[in-house]
Formats: sequence, C-alpha cells, structure tokens
Amino acid sequence: MAASQQKGTAVLETSTEGKRTELRANEVQKKCSWASYMTNSPTVIVMIGLPARGKTYMSKKLTRYLNWIGVPTKVFNLGVYRREAVKAYKSYDFFRHDNEEAMEIRKRCALVALRDVKAYLTEGGQIAVFDATNTTRERRELILSFAKEHAYKVFFVESLCDDPDVIAANVMNVKVSSPDYPERHRESVMEDFLKRIECYKVTYQPLDPDENDRDLSFIQVINVGRSFLVNRVQDYIQSKIVYYLMNIHVHSHSIYLCRHGESDHNVEGRIGGDAMLSVEGKKFAGALKGFVEEHGLSDLKVWTSQLRRTIQTAEELGVPYEQWKILNEIDAGVCEEMTYDIIEKTYPEEFSLRDQDKYHYRYPGGESYQDLVQRLEPVIMELERQGNVLVICHQAVMRCLLAYFLDKSADDLPYLKCPLHTVLKLTPVAYGCKVDMFDLKVKAVNTHRDRPLVSCSPLKRRTPVQNTNIPKHSSCFKRGTEVILQDVGNSLFVLNTCYV
Repeated sequence: MAASQQKGTAVLETSTEGKRTELRANEVQKKCSWASYMTNSPTVIVMIGLPARGKTYMSKKLTRYLNWIGVPTKVFNLGVYRREAVKAYKSYDFFRHDNEEAMEIRKRCALVALRDVKAYLTEGGQIAVFDATNTTRERRELILSFAKEHAYKVFFVESLCDDPDVIAANVMNVKVSSPDYPERHRESVMEDFLKRIECYKVTYQPLDPDENDRDLSFIQVINVGRSFLVNRVQDYIQSKIVYYLMNIHVHSHSIYLCRHGESDHNVEGRIGGDAMLSVEGKKFAGALKGFVEEHGLSDLKVWTSQLRRTIQTAEELGVPYEQWKILNEIDAGVCEEMTYDIIEKTYPEEFSLRDQDKYHYRYPGGESYQDLVQRLEPVIMELERQGNVLVICHQAVMRCLLAYFLDKSADDLPYLKCPLHTVLKLTPVAYGCKVDMFDLKVKAVNTHRDRPLVSCSPLKRRTPVQNTNIPKHSSCFKRGTEVILQDVGNSLFVLNTCYV
C-alpha cells in the first residue's frame, strides 16, 4: 500500500513495505503555543466589587475557561493571602476603613500577591486574575502602576449587584463555609458578613465610565448578568473574556453527557467512521429513553453530532433533537476506520508520536485534541447559557467537554474515562461541579486506552499499551455514583462519594 498526505508543513509518505516515513517535526512534534497566538503581552485581570457579588465565582470560571482553550491562567485570591497573614479571623472590625493596623496588613498582602503575579507571568503564565474587592481608586492605581512598570495589560471586571436576594443567597451558599467562619452558626455568619459589606461600602468607588475611568479597559457585570457595560476592549483575548462573561449564568441547571450507543466499529475495535449501532447499542438507546423518563426530564434539550450512531441513539427518545456538526468525533485523517493494531503496523511512527503527546498530536489529514477543543468552544458557550441539556456525543468530544467542567489539564484530558452506556450528570455548584454517574446496565466494549506508563525520547516507541482489536464487554460504574468536585488550591478534590 502506498499513501501520501500533505497538510500545511506536515508530510507523510509510506512505502509499500511500510518502512519509510517522513515527518516534519515542526508540525507533528512541536507543541503549538496557542497562548502566544492569543496574547501579545501578559494580562492582569482585576476583579472589582463588594463582597458576595460573585467575583470569586467569575474568577474561577474564567480561569477554567482560559486554561481550557490553552491560555495559561492562574487566580490570585487576596483572601488567601490575608488568612495567611492573620491566622484567626475575629469579626468584621478587621475591614473597617479606620482600622489602620488592619489596613496596613491588607495593603502588604496585596503587594505580596502582586509579587507572585509578577513571578507567575515571568515564568510563562499569560493571564493572572487578581481576585479581590479592589473597591478604591487608590488600590486600582497601585495595580495600574505595577502593570505599567512590567508592561502588562490590565482588564477590570466589576461585579455590581443591588439585588438583596442574590446577595443573601451568595452569602448563605458560599460564605457560610468560608475558612473565616469555622464552626459558626449560619445566622452569626450572615450577621457578621453583612456588616463586613457595610464596611466596604463606606469607601467603595465604582468604575466611572463617563469621567475618571473612561480610558480604562473593563466590563461591568450588573446584577449577575442582567446587563453589561463594556469599555475600551484592547485585544483579542479581552474580547473573548467579555464574550465568555456575557454567556455564563448562575441559574441552577444540569448538563447530561453520554456517548452514543455501542457501534459496530466499537465492537470491531475501529476508530472514526460513520457506523451504525450494534445490538447492544440499540439496547442502550432504549435504556436512555427510560432514564430520561425516570428522571422526569421533560424540559430537556437534546443535542447530537451529525454522525449516524448519535442520531440513532437520540431517535429512540422520541423527542426533538438538534444536530451539531461541531459535535462530530475527532477526525482521525488517514487512520479513519482502522484498528489500533493496523495503525501500529501501517504507521508505526505515527502510533508512537501520538502516545508521546496525545493532546497536541494531529492525525495526518485529521485533527488533534487541541484542534477539537477549539472546535468545541461554541458548544461550551451554549451550554453555559442553556438550561438542562443532554449531549449525545463521542469519546474524544466527551473528554473535551468533561475537561472543561472538571478543570482538567491538557495532559490529562485525552485519558479521561468516558465509558459507553454511562450517563454523566454535571451540576455546577459554587466553586466547582457535582458529577453524578449512571451506568444504564447495558453491556458494551471498553474503548479506553490507558496512558503509556514508560516515557521515551522522540520518535521512539513507548511501551505498547495493551489493547485488543475487540475489547471485552465491561461495566465501569455503579448506578448512581455521586462525586462532588471542588477547587482546592490548583487541583480538584473529591469531597464525597455515595451510592443511591
């Protein structure tokens, strides 16, 4: 067999003996720096607003989104620095503007945080999110001077909210569990925190787009997204930040993710293609209908790809569904409809290269996981603004979507386990995401390939991953497994696991 494929600077030529492969490393091996593509200089995003206005919620979501699209971003929460400096919080008196000792401590904490911002941006970070109240012009001038000294761009995000119900809900849902209030009654926490807010109100100077701050770049988010004011967006990444913030909402909703029912190609161990459902896959489609009915999901929107196996799965539900081409499975290029054994024999170096860097590796004539993330960005925007949605998709697509909601790194993304015939229910919570896993008890092949355990030098084979052409049937999760995930530092921590 002889084949050739050329795309950009990538060239693949395989002789009939399968011995000769020519690869240009600048396309296949080198990681593409999307961060430098999207930003021409480091940016400091500065949050502004009174306490309990959702600043940390927005900071964490925005950071998760930017990291997901490939822009290295980190949150610097001033509350963490303050708790390090003052080990025991006593009361709202610490935040009084006439408490000179406390004011000095808070200023020192801000300077330490800015020092860490500088270190992060110097070491390769592209965006730092400075998560604090920053309610005075004096504090904001300090940040602007710091940014000017180091040639950083600054973009302000101010959250304005005067809805008492929203504020009270935020205090009760988030602040009650704050490290500032260990083992205190909810009523006591509410009373102290509302007094803390009053302390900030005394000196609060909102951004003034008409006079004092008209030359600054910022967005004002008013009453958790009911309206927005955008001023002087400087560049592409700031426009993406604005667009993202205008799409997120805080209303309670759940997102259901599942793969199509098992396909004939799954049974044969082939990747890609447009195969039909297998016998077991058709059983899953029926079981999925029962799942939707059992959970009373009458208002559910259903999305599929344009490939037959997802459409077949959705048709069994008997409800309207939308077909999205961008939900199609990752394009395997010249490897479409091959088994991994055939790929290894036909394109041995390609097989090895993909194991070395699965996220950035692009199939000749096809896509990489990085390409897939870029393709799926509109889906994320729509999921953020919708109510309850069921997405019937594919393994690589589901991994990308799951990585966004669970804040998984590019290195971990291609190895997330997304078994067939399992439904994941994702419910956004304060600073994380609750995940419910439901195995619908229909047997299916296991299409997951584990991460190679042994590293190697470029263009040399890793220890082969054990994977047969036709995997055995497996059942991966117990019905009703619940895992609650929240941000703890820079990682996700399992808070609770239970079975129902």
